[in-house]
Amino acid sequence: MVFAFAVSAACCLGVGFVLQQNAAQRAPMSDFLSLRLLLDLVRMPRWVAGIALMVCGMVLGAIALNEGEVSLVEPLLATNLLFAMALSRWQTKQPLGRTGWGGLWLLAGGVTAFIVAGRPHGGTSVTDPLRHWLIIGVMVGLAMLLTAAAKRLRMSAEAALLAVAAGLLYGVQDALTRVSGGRFAHGGWGTFLTSWQPYGVLVIGVTALVLVQSAFETAPLRMSLPALTAAQPLAGIACGVGFLGDQLRTTPGALAWEVAGVVAIVVGIVLIGRHPAMPAGVAEARMEDLQPH
Repeated sequence: MVFAFAVSAACCLGVGFVLQQNAAQRAPMSDFLSLRLLLDLVRMPRWVAGIALMVCGMVLGAIALNEGEVSLVEPLLATNLLFAMALSRWQTKQPLGRTGWGGLWLLAGGVTAFIVAGRPHGGTSVTDPLRHWLIIGVMVGLAMLLTAAAKRLRMSAEAALLAVAAGLLYGVQDALTRVSGGRFAHGGWGTFLTSWQPYGVLVIGVTALVLVQSAFETAPLRMSLPALTAAQPLAGIACGVGFLGDQLRTTPGALAWEVAGVVAIVVGIVLIGRHPAMPAGVAEARMEDLQPH
């Protein structure tokens, strides 16, 4: 059931991201990194459909996180890029070619290798609040630094940094979603509403949404979605192992396969994300229009 919910969530997220980017590239640049961007986008039916699918994916992901370990669910959620590629390929009629097929097999093989070698399973959650805040603080702080640095770079690099920042925040959000679900299961609504984690999920989610929509607005999807998809599972696994008690096999052979799996996931994501089938952003579309035919 964990696999079914996680892969279904990945499908909704991948399709939702493509629809969101299709709409976000038409938003005015004056709303960049502003909540006004969401107010403009909410008037676009395609964006609303993309957000609806993303919310559906997050709900399915939350169910998967409640039933399984973050270190297991996060690599499965990374397969959202496969579904995004499928929709983009259908829209553009581009063949996969060697790069597309290579990225597909690397991503699928990396996820399989990490899960089979690591065998993620639950353990005792870390109760030390200092460790919680240290890991979350590092992730959030790094996201803030990347956002600040992105403003000084050209659009393509800017989009990638914003997407990495959003991915880090989404990874933390997934971990806090797991904690919130546990509090609700053990203490009901009273414990849930008096805990800070559910409100952290909301604030981090809105912040990450503004970052990712700004990334979608400024550059082609191939510049942002791979960075987002690669950063989220890495941050989620760090939180899962760091303070949620997730455990992975630590024998030399298992660690080697786990590292190889993570590397394959990241490389596969980059190859798929840079495939010509991925939709172009406003800047790239304008440049293509200016070129002689």
